[in-house]
Amino acid sequence: MYLQVSPAGSKRWFLKYRIAGVEKQLALGSYPTVSLTAARRARDVAKLQKSEGLDPVQVRKIEKLKAVNPTGDTFRVVAWEWYDKQAPQWSEAHAERSKRQFERDLLPWLGDRRMKEIEPVELLATLRKVEERGAVETADRGLMLARQVWRYGVATGRVQRDITADLKGALTPYRGKHFAAITDPVKLGELIRAIRAYKGGPIVRAALQLAPMLFQRPGELRGAAWTEIDLDAALWTIPAARMKRGKDGKENGDPHLVPLPRQAVAILRGLHGYTGHGVMVFPGERSHERPISENSVRTALITMGYTSESQTWHGFRATARTMLAERLEFDPLVIEAQLAHAVKDANGRAYNRTTYLAQRTVMMQHWADFLDKLATGAEVIPLRAA
Repeated sequence: MYLQVSPAGSKRWFLKYRIAGVEKQLALGSYPTVSLTAARRARDVAKLQKSEGLDPVQVRKIEKLKAVNPTGDTFRVVAWEWYDKQAPQWSEAHAERSKRQFERDLLPWLGDRRMKEIEPVELLATLRKVEERGAVETADRGLMLARQVWRYGVATGRVQRDITADLKGALTPYRGKHFAAITDPVKLGELIRAIRAYKGGPIVRAALQLAPMLFQRPGELRGAAWTEIDLDAALWTIPAARMKRGKDGKENGDPHLVPLPRQAVAILRGLHGYTGHGVMVFPGERSHERPISENSVRTALITMGYTSESQTWHGFRATARTMLAERLEFDPLVIEAQLAHAVKDANGRAYNRTTYLAQRTVMMQHWADFLDKLATGAEVIPLRAA
């Protein structure tokens, strides 16, 4: 340790030391503001850090970086700071769902606690409150949100480590529930016959008939607008903003093109006489500016004897995906493109931009014809590629 005197007369304490053979200097303060006794205490702290394998200069830099978080280190502060950085990249629905979960399940118990003082058992107790109301999936999502907040807290110096790793195996395992879907040809034929015999209103009946034939997501089908439908070209163009995508995909992504088989065009032409004067293809009863609810088709399926344990609206996607591959032997990549799923291509790129529109047009007509044959009880022979 030494006192350095500048040409201007200022005096500062420095500690000279070596790390891996490289000489370094650590400023200990200005004299006389920092006395010799105080400088020696600072020197002793630095020597202790060095003996523990730390570089005193790096320790000083980290302390300065931590000091640039003036907003605080409570769970509430760090959680909202992380949320504000992530939310612009999410869809509105995902952002709102995450915000509600913070406000309902995490902040009431952890919000005002400093993150470095929260013990793993406290976080576990908070998440078990969610489990106790039977919301196992919600508890699992709560842990994922907490994990992201803790990782952000570590990165910004609010907390030393991610305590969520200590909770591995402590919560009830959540097994994602698949949407019920019929994949047996005979049973599917029975369902198609029941759909065609449905005596409800023309709007719900048309949606019921198109659901298994086009197998798009319920929100995409029921929210269809007539401006998206080109019956002459037999093509349905779903805007990117209505697709299940992140915010960037909704704002800048390409629309999803759905080829319409002859049977779908016929159903839509018939429906046009009922709803073609308005905006929505499937308008609701209370407001023609809003589509029918998802419960409309779900209730119709239940009326026909198909509960959520046997067949769901969303489950028609799994029905088509399974039977197109196993029964009709279509290329899985073409099927995934029709489902609007992003898949890795052979070169490992994040997304395969090929739309397979020509192949999907052929596939969708084969699928509609296949459903017709099942409905009549005819024997269906797999269509093998030449």
